[in-house]
Amino acid sequence: MENAPDRAPRKAAVVFVFVTVALDMIALGVIAPVFVPLVEGFMHENIVAAAGVVGVFGTVFALMQFVWAPVMGVLSDRYGRRPIIVLSNLGMAVDYAVMALAPNLIWLLAGRVVSGITSANATAASAYIADVTPAEKRAGAFGMIGAAFGLGFVLGPAIGGLCGQVDPRLPFWVAGGLSLLNGIYGALVVPESLAPEHRAMRFLWSKANPVGALRLLQRHRELTSLGVLTFASNLAGIAMQSTWVLYVTARYGWGPGAIGVSLAFIGICSSAAQIGVIGRCVKRYGERNALLAGIGFGVLGLLIFGLAGNGWWFCVGIVPLCLWGLAPAAAQAMMSRRVSPREQGELQGAIGSIRGLSALFGPVLFTTAFAIGFAHAVPGLNWYVAAVCLCAAALPVLRAAPSHSDEHGSPEATDPSMTFVQEMEETVV
Repeated sequence: MENAPDRAPRKAAVVFVFVTVALDMIALGVIAPVFVPLVEGFMHENIVAAAGVVGVFGTVFALMQFVWAPVMGVLSDRYGRRPIIVLSNLGMAVDYAVMALAPNLIWLLAGRVVSGITSANATAASAYIADVTPAEKRAGAFGMIGAAFGLGFVLGPAIGGLCGQVDPRLPFWVAGGLSLLNGIYGALVVPESLAPEHRAMRFLWSKANPVGALRLLQRHRELTSLGVLTFASNLAGIAMQSTWVLYVTARYGWGPGAIGVSLAFIGICSSAAQIGVIGRCVKRYGERNALLAGIGFGVLGLLIFGLAGNGWWFCVGIVPLCLWGLAPAAAQAMMSRRVSPREQGELQGAIGSIRGLSALFGPVLFTTAFAIGFAHAVPGLNWYVAAVCLCAAALPVLRAAPSHSDEHGSPEATDPSMTFVQEMEETVV
């Protein structure tokens, strides 16, 4: 059995990774309620012009993630995970301060550019998880990161709304303060996860770019299939971000209060599913089966959204939709087992680029589907398009021959040390 001194640093690392991802989402969510009004102020209260500017800002943010996720990943392979995560947190703190003081749109745009770059630290955080978690436990660990996203999704807008009532720029200072505290915590407390002997020999720009990172997925047929699934699944998920408010407002007449409650409900359900279901499901049924089940639940939830004639039935669809999280967690775990320790950052960078790419195309696709659906008496077309994307995501996995570890439940870990998920559960308790 491990001794207490060994156990304490590992717990500190677990808390740090979880809090880092949660704070990233909280910080983004904190500014959500005030960002559009702030842009409107710069545009002399012209809501149409402000909407166009917000759309451009969203595209720039996604583009930065697409470009910089592989850079962060390859840097973490070369120099370790901790310095990349810490520096990104400190950079985010400075960035939010700049946006809080922004005197015009140019400064605010510069802030969004830096935010897109620094938020790519999720790449290094995911690689950290792969370093410290046994292969058979990684799906549950990646699910825990999904829970951190859900936590931020719930808490961020709530904190931002309360702070915005005091001062529209206060949420930026709050977000910056949270990032600064986490950066200091990481610098002073958290150990490095990647041993020097497992690090890449040198930093290569040929790998630290989206095209180079995606080449990693071409080296193995299964990685290619899982990469296609990741893109299609993330693309489908953009429907939630881009059309949720539009849809429930237009079809059910929900106001801001009902919308806020529905978003909080989906965040809570998603976090509960990520923490309580994914690890157990993968252990019992295997990663591949969990992945396919997650896609099935996602399709079911999206179809219920599209068919629901009233708000109550729409809320019923949230329950199966939250089990969709089985798919990305299992896919990420399967991908992480197919590369070496010194390629984990590169792999996570490729996954980050895929997500950024889906964020570039998704909003236009689903807002267009939403508009066409309501114009031609087919409300819910946006959800049906997302369901088709999910079904397409399953095809390459169904065609690929499963490995034994993908198909069957994972055995118990033989390492007596605590795993990421076990430590996180104990920490939360």
